[in-house]
Amino acid sequence: MPARPTELTPDRSARHMFGAEMRRLREAAGMSLESLGAIIRYSKSSLARYETAESMIPPDLPALLDAAFGTSDGWFGKLYTLARKEFHPDQFRRMVELEARASLIQQYNGLIVPGLVQTEAYARAQFRVHNPRFTEHDIDELVTARLSRQALLTQDPPPDLYVIIDQAVLLHSYGGPEVMREQLARLADLTCTATTILQVLPFTHGGHPLAGGSLKLLTLDDGSRVAYEESITTGTLLEDTHVVKAHQRSYDLVRAYALSPKDSATLIRSTMEELPHEHHPGLHPRGLDQVHLQRERR
Repeated sequence: MPARPTELTPDRSARHMFGAEMRRLREAAGMSLESLGAIIRYSKSSLARYETAESMIPPDLPALLDAAFGTSDGWFGKLYTLARKEFHPDQFRRMVELEARASLIQQYNGLIVPGLVQTEAYARAQFRVHNPRFTEHDIDELVTARLSRQALLTQDPPPDLYVIIDQAVLLHSYGGPEVMREQLARLADLTCTATTILQVLPFTHGGHPLAGGSLKLLTLDDGSRVAYEESITTGTLLEDTHVVKAHQRSYDLVRAYALSPKDSATLIRSTMEELPHEHHPGLHPRGLDQVHLQRERR
């Protein structure tokens, strides 16, 4: 008896829709994966992974499929355009779904302010640096998506949020001094509230188990726990109990090394004070003192 085809979920993402449409038109044409592969010169195993959205779509595949199925309106090309712009790849999408269910979120970041506590200006600057080819429309969509995730912090009841950031996060500037000043002020305000604890891991500590990456630990509403590791362009959702426990231990060790919330706030505010003030066009640098004085009098 032949194996039952994997159930498709076109409603999950544009990539899943791409795969579902690929299977629909292939079966409508009476083609097997082997016969389609012979036409477009792809292996059966590769095509199977694209149909089930297990692999990213290669850029030359949409045009080959449009030619093979006679979709003269470039249907697969249009789907691919949506799929490659998706800012929530499947594992990240799954993490976001779980994050919305979390009663406790514990996070460590070594170089960038965590997305859940970024200001809009900082997020915009970070996306612009991440990919200088992004259009303003691209950045608007990404920022909107990021800020929409922050809504969970004001839901009723909100999750508890524990954040550890390396001291390097305070010094890596995005968007200039004024953007950083606003961002650092938010971090200082979050160091100790009814639902948030934010701590800074100082340079003086040295090495630690989470160096070189970022980690998020989620305790869900049913008591289960998952971990999410993130690198420059990829993220990995970890659900194995033993793996999550090991990551929790690493997080707990780093938290023990971090400054207290009070001392973290002091360090953040002292970093803010050291930020330069942006130059006002047409104003002599010595005149800046007058500008700041006028601001203070308002």
